[in-house]
Amino acid sequence: MATLAVNQLQLAPLGAGDLIDRTVRLYRRHFMALVRASTPPVVISALGSVLYTVGVRSIATTDSEGRVALYFLLALLGPLFWFVGLVAQLIVMGGASRNLVMHLLSGEPVTARLIYRSVRSRFWGLFGATLAVVFSLLLSMTLASVALMVTLLLIVFVAVITVPIGAPWLTAILSIVLYAAGLLATLYIFFLIGGRVAYVPQVLMVEGKGVMASVSRSAGLARGNVRRLMALFLFSTFATYSALMLLMIPLGWVGYLNGINPFEMDATRLPVWYSIISTLFAQLAGILLEPVWMLGLSLLYVDERVRHEGYDVELLASQRFGDMPELPAGVEGPLAPALAEAGAARAPDEGEKFPGSVLGLTGR
Repeated sequence: MATLAVNQLQLAPLGAGDLIDRTVRLYRRHFMALVRASTPPVVISALGSVLYTVGVRSIATTDSEGRVALYFLLALLGPLFWFVGLVAQLIVMGGASRNLVMHLLSGEPVTARLIYRSVRSRFWGLFGATLAVVFSLLLSMTLASVALMVTLLLIVFVAVITVPIGAPWLTAILSIVLYAAGLLATLYIFFLIGGRVAYVPQVLMVEGKGVMASVSRSAGLARGNVRRLMALFLFSTFATYSALMLLMIPLGWVGYLNGINPFEMDATRLPVWYSIISTLFAQLAGILLEPVWMLGLSLLYVDERVRHEGYDVELLASQRFGDMPELPAGVEGPLAPALAEAGAARAPDEGEKFPGSVLGLTGR
């Protein structure tokens, strides 16, 4: 009975709280492997941030024309390195999805080596998918910013009406309510549009589809998933901010003891070393929290397929009976393999610990 309880697949869908809980548990279990996988692209972004900071800060303090040209070049290269690092982060996140799904499927270990092996296997596909995701996110960000601008205009309109009547408290309350509603609407619009491409890397790596087919497939899977994506975003944002504060508060005390105002808004008045360390700490917080998105989106992808397609049945069949037999050319079957590549799914070895559930809903 105990064995049956462990092997029983959980069919209850993941709510926002369940998603965050399972994500944190998987993150804690595979912390070092996920951090090693996310470090190289973040280091590239950190290098770009440092180059930009040094270049911009040093241009105004040098009289040599040669050094001005050098610092100007550094200021131009910085954003380029930062963007390359960002694209690399998205590619690694996409490559990690296969390893994570294999872990949920058959208990395959989560390692940086396997993640980068997946990245190498379909690098150009991941690159194209990343560009499609970046374009969609920029479009959704533009449309969401329109909602925020409308909110700011409404706040100005309310102030114009309420200030002359001598009710500053009413102006403050209405402004806060409108601003909060505007932020919520902005996030909703952003994830309503940008969330449609949330599963593009997972579809590409797990189902073996092309870039455009992955975009279309992701849009269908992500429909009606705005609240859970918002919950994952808010959780990771607050977690990143908390990690950053744990690093920045000691740095602020060190700066204060050396005559630096940690709350200085003009970055040009801060020493270069202080700005560089602050930038590096921000990137370090990204290294620690980027795996949250890797895990969260992979869990959401599996959960969406369990909800709508009975993916848990496919996974159970793959665990018990191995890969589906290949059909003759030109023949289409009603079911797809649990993973696209033949031989990717394997049955657990004798005595291997079964992961418990495709969604990690059981176990500690």
